[in-house]
Formats: sequence, C-alpha cells, structure tokens
Amino acid sequence: QVQLVESGGGLVQAGGSLRLSCVASGLTFSMRSMGWFRQAPGKEREFVAGISRTGDSTQYADSVKGRFTISRDNAKNTMYLQMNRLNPDDTAAYYCAARKVLGAQATPYEDDYGYWGQGTQVTVSS
Repeated sequence: QVQLVESGGGLVQAGGSLRLSCVASGLTFSMRSMGWFRQAPGKEREFVAGISRTGDSTQYADSVKGRFTISRDNAKNTMYLQMNRLNPDDTAAYYCAARKVLGAQATPYEDDYGYWGQGTQVTVSS
C-alpha cells in the first residue's frame, strides 16, 4: 500500500519558520516527482511547490517564492518543505503528493498527482 505521511506542522508566530516532512512508503519514491499543496478554510487547494524526481528542478507558487524551499532525500524516501518568514496567509492544511506517472516532471496541477498524504496543519498567528 502507498502511504505518504506529513509531519512538522504546528502553531507559529508570524515571521517564524517550520519544516514539514513527508515520508513515503509503498511506492517508487525516487522515480516520482513530488509536490506540496495547501488548503485554507473556505479556499480551494492550491499548489505550493514541486520537485523533480532527482531534486535538481523545483517550482514554487508566487506567493511562497523566496520564503519556502522544497527538497528531497531519496535515500530516506522523504520530501521536505522549509518554510521561512511565515505569515498568516500561510495558514492552511499542507498536503504531500506524488505524481501519478513515473518519471514525469513536477507540475502545479492537482490532477497530475495520484497519491496524497493526510495533511498537516500549519497555523500562523499575527
């Protein structure tokens, strides 16, 4: 069975930092591009960041560019999202996702991802 498990969320003050982790099992992690998405209350789920299977190419939503860094360690089947200078607009449930297609590039499109974690809540206070 495929499992993606996020961790690292929590409550943080504006300007603070958090690092999210996503540990994958039951899939060929090193062969799949990965992504982070988030969903705030009353809003649609949105793309945050994506990373190629080798980690040599990344994408970011404009809203997080320069503040967030996506990375992965294929030896550990783990993807990370380092979030710096957090603000209340970053408050959301954050989801780890894996592409449906082996070897495919990371994209910002939710429908391109076939495997999802349970989400981890990030709350940023003002």
